[in-house]
Amino acid sequence: MAARKTQAKTNVSAEELKTYYRDMLLIRRFEEKAGQLYGMGLIGGFCHLYIGQEAVVVGLEAATKDGDKRITSYRDHGHMLACGMDPKGVMAELTGRTGGYSKGKGGSMHMFSKEKHFYGGHGIVGAQVPLGAGLAFADKYLENDNVTFTYFGDGAANQGQVYETFNMAALWKLPVIFVIENNQYAMGTAQARSTSTADIHTRGEPFGIPGEIVDGMDVLAVKAASEKATKHCRDGKGPYILEIKTYRYRGHSMSDPAKYRTREEVQKMREERDPIEHVRELLLTGKHATEEDLKAIDKDIKDIVNKSAEFAKESPEPGVEELWTDIYADAQA
Repeated sequence: MAARKTQAKTNVSAEELKTYYRDMLLIRRFEEKAGQLYGMGLIGGFCHLYIGQEAVVVGLEAATKDGDKRITSYRDHGHMLACGMDPKGVMAELTGRTGGYSKGKGGSMHMFSKEKHFYGGHGIVGAQVPLGAGLAFADKYLENDNVTFTYFGDGAANQGQVYETFNMAALWKLPVIFVIENNQYAMGTAQARSTSTADIHTRGEPFGIPGEIVDGMDVLAVKAASEKATKHCRDGKGPYILEIKTYRYRGHSMSDPAKYRTREEVQKMREERDPIEHVRELLLTGKHATEEDLKAIDKDIKDIVNKSAEFAKESPEPGVEELWTDIYADAQA
């Protein structure tokens, strides 16, 4: 794969580059294992894999600080891993086991971590966007410098609630970054057939929200854009939009045969634009790592993922009594 130039220059050390490689590889191997477990019938319901989009969330997380928040839709496993949630807890939740982050009751699409400031995982298209603005409103009210990353896709960008949220976020200058993960096909319809504008981020212009397009297959370009956007928010200038052009290799969900695009198109992206291979090439050509170093990382990642799958299989299913828990809040709390 030919070397690529990043959108904007960003200084990273060899160790940082290795960290990004490792983090993206963890997401890739975890999702591959999740796909296997789904095929074995150990994961039920819907399961949306993040394979191909790893550079988006890893690049954005590289510019975060403790206290920053994130909220996304149902393609959420990568976001969980990138913000430091335990792979064992995530995999156990996928398989509906008590060791999962939502005690096995949320599954692939609905899990949360208060500790890591991860607020879901939402199954209703676009519903997380106003919730993300609400999280940012809380930080604005508390007068801290935290930022909320509110993720949604190109398909959700046509939802009316997105623009209602843009309006309020701009009016109140909320510290929220609206991240459009544009994988070009939404659920199964090409962007050109569903969206009147070629560049979705420009829809923030009527509200005075600045934005830009980012190469979502280049983790360094994403990191640079994230640094710019977080500074904008922390400086009190209000919301920012990042339209990150990316590509998912699998179907919309595990049940999607993805017949709306050719195998040749997918293969071309894998061979020429793969985000993990790009960083691998930078590490090798820059002599920051050897082939043996990278093999060792891959071996370690596979071990972590295999252990998460074993933990999930061994964790018990929730009892019937769990049907009656986590329904009402404790008014005394």
